[in-house]
Amino acid sequence: MKMEDIEIIRKVMKAEISSIKKQEQQLNSNKEEFNLIIKEILALKGHLIIMGVGKSGHIGKKLAATFASTGTPSFFIHATEAMHGDLGMITKDDLVIIISNSGETSEALAPIDAIHRIGAMIIALTGQEHSTLARKSEFLLEVQVDREADTFNLAPTNSSTSVLVVGDSLALAISVLKNFTEEQFGMYHPGGALGRKLVEEGKL
Repeated sequence: MKMEDIEIIRKVMKAEISSIKKQEQQLNSNKEEFNLIIKEILALKGHLIIMGVGKSGHIGKKLAATFASTGTPSFFIHATEAMHGDLGMITKDDLVIIISNSGETSEALAPIDAIHRIGAMIIALTGQEHSTLARKSEFLLEVQVDREADTFNLAPTNSSTSVLVVGDSLALAISVLKNFTEEQFGMYHPGGALGRKLVEEGKL
């Protein structure tokens, strides 16, 4: 690999790190909304459902897995599939996070009215606070980035990484507030090294 190739890689890494730092810097301005969302999730009687399409969908799947494995029952629904029957997975006791960087992706917006008819509330996880998604949701987590990491400012990179970090941070903060234990973690990971270790130690 040539030196200039390394510099391209380094430039992308720095761009994504910078975007993550921006989210940390914006925490104080978003503190009130974060607190409201944390309160809603802690009081949740149903499931935390995460929804998206494209790269946002891939990030959503990972976040649903993180929430589920750290004490918050959660699963992912593809926004397009929601419109073809998967809305039946949602109940009035659930809370739905819809991820869309622009907040205007038609497939992500399509299920909103139906979700509200079911009686569930929606958290918009978007980079645009004045978007349709933000306006039609009960809660807003704004994850705004200045640009993407690629040359053309098109490929979801800085935005998707930032959403992942914010989502992970939210999941783990809630886990701590729920007093989620090592033993509980092991119970949900019986096939992993930690689960086996806890079984062997007689803690499960």
